[in-house]
Amino acid sequence: MHACFIIPIYNHHETIAATVAALSPFQLPIFIVDDGSDAATKQELSKLVERTPLLHLHTLPQNSGKGAAVMAGFEQAYAAGMTHGLQIDADGQHDTGDIPEFWRQAEQHPEALISGAPQYDASIPTARKFGRKITHFWVHIETLSLQVKDTMCGFRVYPLAATLEAIAEHRPGNRMDFDIEIMVRMYWRGVPVRFIPTRVIYPEGGRSHFQGFADNWLISKMHTRLFFGMLLRAPRLMARRLRRSAA
Repeated sequence: MHACFIIPIYNHHETIAATVAALSPFQLPIFIVDDGSDAATKQELSKLVERTPLLHLHTLPQNSGKGAAVMAGFEQAYAAGMTHGLQIDADGQHDTGDIPEFWRQAEQHPEALISGAPQYDASIPTARKFGRKITHFWVHIETLSLQVKDTMCGFRVYPLAATLEAIAEHRPGNRMDFDIEIMVRMYWRGVPVRFIPTRVIYPEGGRSHFQGFADNWLISKMHTRLFFGMLLRAPRLMARRLRRSAA
């Protein structure tokens, strides 16, 4: 297993240095994709490149969305010979203390998508909490399974070859719909999905790029597509569920 970290970033100059510092002790390549950030973030990234030997920076010409940045990171990492990439946010939301467990699970199950199952504290906004519940409801329908516990956590280890195959078959959305759609489509393709409980916070004064109406509209359209996609795959999904129950 050739492992690395993948960080999409858009205007998080305040937190990216601390995130990179927390990852550096693992002595693994770090692929950062700058999604058209502001001047302050670009300046901070330039400093990090100079003092971090294993850091690889790829810059998108304009802001294209979190999903587009993550997919660009997959391509960069895979082209560099990586087999697995741990996606982590640049804003300090994710608990880096859980990273050893993510890598342990990936080594034991190299074919699987290993995802965080968020454990939130009181900092989660109420609207986001209800939005997650709605998405979980639809994902259980789209997969005909309760196995997929969370599709919105961007703290995951991806098996890169299988992930890029899924993207080539049907490119997911470029924005906040990406995390949900890629997991459902990989599940449809038979990629095992495993979950690790992990603490996720919304830092005080943190900067969220979730755009209420626009992103909820994208996610609603995505669920519509996935629902009809499920209908086409329903016999196969039901057969898989029956085999699992029998086993």
